[in-house]
Amino acid sequence: MAEQDNLRRIKSFVIRAGRMTEAQREGLDIGLSRFGLDVADGVLDWDQTFSEQGAKVFEIGFGMGQSLLAQAQAEPDFRFVGVEVHRPGVGKLLHDSLEARVENIRVFCHDAVEVLEQCIGAESLDRVQIFFPDPWHKKRHHKRRLIQHDFMSLLATKLKAGGIVHLATDWENYAEHMLEVLSQHPSFRNSLGEDGFAPRPEFRPLTKFERRGERLGHGVWDLLYERV
Repeated sequence: MAEQDNLRRIKSFVIRAGRMTEAQREGLDIGLSRFGLDVADGVLDWDQTFSEQGAKVFEIGFGMGQSLLAQAQAEPDFRFVGVEVHRPGVGKLLHDSLEARVENIRVFCHDAVEVLEQCIGAESLDRVQIFFPDPWHKKRHHKRRLIQHDFMSLLATKLKAGGIVHLATDWENYAEHMLEVLSQHPSFRNSLGEDGFAPRPEFRPLTKFERRGERLGHGVWDLLYERV
């Protein structure tokens, strides 16, 4: 119970106020009824929700959704569920998915911890993706970082044996923190066979933000850990 209470206190995001574009509003108005998922519906039935029967990929914090959409287009036999609290980002992804006629994406506009606890069945996921989460770079805010031991323990209960958690960050201190958490967690082992960072896998698209960072000499660190 204490572990669950700690998880519920983690707020790895800030709901940013801001105007939505007409396209983002349209995405929400039309797309939520088609691709939106509701926490109140309880545990997600993947086979009923998707026509595809492929691997189950769960992404936390997809931002404006460009990377998630690109993956869904590149892997049409996979089933992708994304979680994001920023409504303009949800609207953008839904709008773009409708335009691209992509059918293998579903979306929660909700807190990821509650979605995991209430909507994702035990040992059901093939891959969990968390790309560029808020680094909470000030030391006094490090406790707000999503990647903590208790959160990884929750993820471990949702991943199949052999399932992958894939993290990426452009903040070196957070990368080191992630590596420490994962390397010390008994439910995970490095997919490379040693404790270290991985080259960016081909299935993770380069974002515009990341390309800009590369031009400026900024680093990006990927971690791929397997659930034992």
